[in-house]
Amino acid sequence: MKLTVERAELLKSLSHVHRVVERRNTIPILANVLIRAERSKLSFKATDLDLEVVETIDAEVAPGGTTTVPAHMFYEIVRKLPEGAQIVLEGSGDRAVLTIRAGRSRFTLQTLPESDFPDIAAGDMTHKFTLPAGDLKRLIEKTQFAISTEETRYYLNGIYLHTAGSEQSKTLRAVATDGHRLAQVELPMPAGAEGMPGVIVPRKTVNEIQRLIEDNNGDVTIELSTAKIRFTLEKVVLTSKLIDGTFPEYGRVIPLGNDKMLEVEKKDFEQAVDRVSTIASERGRAVKLSLTGGRLVLSVTNPDSGSATEELEVVYEADPLDIGFNSRYLLDIAAQIEGDTAVLKLADPGSPTLVQDKDAKGALYVLMPMRV
Repeated sequence: MKLTVERAELLKSLSHVHRVVERRNTIPILANVLIRAERSKLSFKATDLDLEVVETIDAEVAPGGTTTVPAHMFYEIVRKLPEGAQIVLEGSGDRAVLTIRAGRSRFTLQTLPESDFPDIAAGDMTHKFTLPAGDLKRLIEKTQFAISTEETRYYLNGIYLHTAGSEQSKTLRAVATDGHRLAQVELPMPAGAEGMPGVIVPRKTVNEIQRLIEDNNGDVTIELSTAKIRFTLEKVVLTSKLIDGTFPEYGRVIPLGNDKMLEVEKKDFEQAVDRVSTIASERGRAVKLSLTGGRLVLSVTNPDSGSATEELEVVYEADPLDIGFNSRYLLDIAAQIEGDTAVLKLADPGSPTLVQDKDAKGALYVLMPMRV
């Protein structure tokens, strides 16, 4: 195998695939990236047995071949080579090494046989649809913060993607919750998604897809079955196992009868919460909201360090109410509000609060209160 490729292209591709490879591996082949060169194309494949990424780029290939090399070391070598360098990769099957040359630099990496490299057999995908990258990005960004990191409740360690809505307005909906807060975002159902099974996309897969679509404005093709999901965008194909579990009936925690309406300027509210929470303890993080008339007083009391208060003018005409929230959770939700005004629908100090964007439709957030 021998090929020539431009550093920038190689680095971009490796930056995508090497992230999938776990730093610590008990199975040596899983620490490697599979390199396949044929007919002026160079492809890389990496996997952790739950997630697989394949990316293909152009290269001058003569002759072709396949091998595997340590992913993180390969990436670091390419990253440290000078900008604009032409990189030559040369593999010799008999010596089980890959030589990397650029200018006066030369590296030799030990290889492992490609026959050892595992393949995630995707099987038959039952549903296929296409979303603009911007729509998929919105589904992820507006829900990702609420994914649970508690491994014992593994079925909450991802985003629940499913269809919802009525016959007249069917939607594709993404939901995430960690038991303290819930995020739900939906968009009109794309052609091909009807009848799809509800699937839980794992956190690591969500993170990788988010990175891949950061600088992509095209369309993303999504294929899925009850066990696997595959995302295809431009030169990259990401295949992942799904979380094998049942997502809870989240609709039960979304309050419907909250009658106390609070409207507040998003930016002012976010900054005020951030300021007063400086006093909060790492463990507590509680911020108290005291509502009377058109006035909101935010306050934090920490027995070890002091107290803080800040007052905001708001739109609120219901009975006076004192309610506490985790300040970090409040800030996470406030960050998702796209418009100028956040609407909080409250009931009482012990019941969940519904948070929505006054201007944007299709997204809602639920936040459980804290005792203060």
